[in-house]
Amino acid sequence: MKLYIPVASGVEASVKRQLRQLGYGDCPAVFGRISLEGAWQDVARLNVCLRAGERVLIGVGEFPSPDFDALYDGVSSIAWEEYLSAHTQILMDGKCVKSRLMAVKATGGVVKKAITERLKQKLGVRTLDESGERAIVGVYLCEDTAYLTLDTSGDGLHKRGYRVRTYEAPLRETTAAAILESSFFRPGKPFADVFCGSGTIPVEAALMMRNIAPGVARGFDFTRWKCAPKGVLERAREEARAGENHAPMELLSASDISPKAVEIARFHAERAGVAKDIRFSVRDMRAFESSEKNGVLVCNPPYGERMRDSDLQGLYRDFGRMFRALPDWSCYFLSAYENAERAFGGRADKKRRLWNARLACTLYSYFGKPPCKK
Repeated sequence: MKLYIPVASGVEASVKRQLRQLGYGDCPAVFGRISLEGAWQDVARLNVCLRAGERVLIGVGEFPSPDFDALYDGVSSIAWEEYLSAHTQILMDGKCVKSRLMAVKATGGVVKKAITERLKQKLGVRTLDESGERAIVGVYLCEDTAYLTLDTSGDGLHKRGYRVRTYEAPLRETTAAAILESSFFRPGKPFADVFCGSGTIPVEAALMMRNIAPGVARGFDFTRWKCAPKGVLERAREEARAGENHAPMELLSASDISPKAVEIARFHAERAGVAKDIRFSVRDMRAFESSEKNGVLVCNPPYGERMRDSDLQGLYRDFGRMFRALPDWSCYFLSAYENAERAFGGRADKKRRLWNARLACTLYSYFGKPPCKK
């Protein structure tokens, strides 16, 4: 099957590296999607193991669609009865880019009508009650070509299941994983998040350190489809659990000036099963210090929606001073504050544009001294 993995802008390289680590080689990224060939066992494995991908889609057809008639005929030619039943709850997801058909809602309506008419004819039923399993059908129109997909994940892969309580400006789990993957953080390295908020970054760091697959404890839509073989998800979970690392490791550090934030972060770490790997504390960022060498700071500091510019300047200035007191450490922080780099007090070694909660952000990377070779 043709598989597609949608990725957020700016994290394509991180997802491609994860795919190589999983043994899939170099996979091309086009239009915000990474494509590869795979079978049902790969569908299960990718859903369980991918840290930064947003979903796993099956490609079910692609064809020219310059108008609604061509779109309807193309959708009608796909063997939907092989995937869906008379009880499937069909939901639509769509996007139109550089095409003559640009009305997403109207396009979705045409696609769903074509699917339902085909199913009624092939299954020999008069109506589809849509009382059963969910199937999200995607129609992506680009340059007058339609790409039809089925979403095997259901809920987005950022929904690991551990983050159930809300706090200010949460960072998406997949974005946090992508930042960590692109950083110098590795198991055994000193690590700290001094703006931990609801705990997403330290929890994702602990999951990576233990090699715990992010989707090992959640469910996926494809397991309820009649076309999916039985047991593929269980085998993917068994493979993932066999690769977990339970050796003794140094604690990760997570702190925040807000007692409420720390309490929520600790709760989420417990739900994720990694509370024993994180040392939580209520502490002002300015008070952080460490005698350990070659550590990594990864943070999502305040952006400024509820803070005055002068307060933000002071916060980032003090953040930079604290970091420079750790000469061997590296620092990665995500911010939408346009003066973050200047206030931090030095040009970043690397910058990358990312999106968080529909905000255009920049990931600033400051590299510390490399470790001494023995």
